[in-house]
Amino acid sequence: MFKLIGVVVGYLLLGFIGAVIGFFGGAFFDRMRAYGSGGMNPLQNALRQAVFLETVFISMGKLAKADGHISQDEIDHVEVLMRKLGMTDEHRKQAIALFKQGADAAFDVEPTYQRFMSICGQTKDLKQVLLVYLIVMAHADGHFHPQEEALLIKIAEYLGYDQAAFRHLLDMVINQSHFGAGQATSGQAIEDAYKALGVSKESTDAEIKRAYRKLMSQYHPDKLMGQGVPEDMIKVATEQAKEIQLAYDLIKKTRGI
Repeated sequence: MFKLIGVVVGYLLLGFIGAVIGFFGGAFFDRMRAYGSGGMNPLQNALRQAVFLETVFISMGKLAKADGHISQDEIDHVEVLMRKLGMTDEHRKQAIALFKQGADAAFDVEPTYQRFMSICGQTKDLKQVLLVYLIVMAHADGHFHPQEEALLIKIAEYLGYDQAAFRHLLDMVINQSHFGAGQATSGQAIEDAYKALGVSKESTDAEIKRAYRKLMSQYHPDKLMGQGVPEDMIKVATEQAKEIQLAYDLIKKTRGI
């Protein structure tokens, strides 16, 4: 009930972004009514989710056009996301407008990230999930175009990552994807597994376990939803967690721990 009220009121006041805020705020109140208070501020959480989605669609447009051509795979990726979010035709049009806005060569994405950081910047995991999501999208065709990589580096800077930290995260995400896609070969798999966890063969068992637990904590669904990741986008984090688990299981098997 609150979800529907939130969408209507939010849309009348603020349009698409208001409807998104109303949807997530109403959904929170519906859950709170059913399960009890969780101590979070639902309006603040809903605002984070709305800004997260706005930043995602604009960034997807900017990334898709980074190499000068928007591929069908990239368009399909946006369509899949909108279906998962259950958008109405009107909201789909506005989400597509955000995508096209980001794809405009004259559009400066920096103010979008200034807004994101002002509202979501205090949550490290939220920033990382956004960056991981964009890396996964840019790497969907199996490689990075130089312009895509340059844009990701710039986005990482907006989010507070230096180049070394970004490269470390990039290496982890790409190697995690080998396990999710079943691409890791027997000869290369163990090396990929260490990279997926951000450790090396020289790391101790305790260091590896600590890295694994830290990653799994970062991708915990309840934690991410509490910080502002929309529920329907938790699947991205869930897939990353599965890949991390597979990598860790291989390391344990190899080491006999």
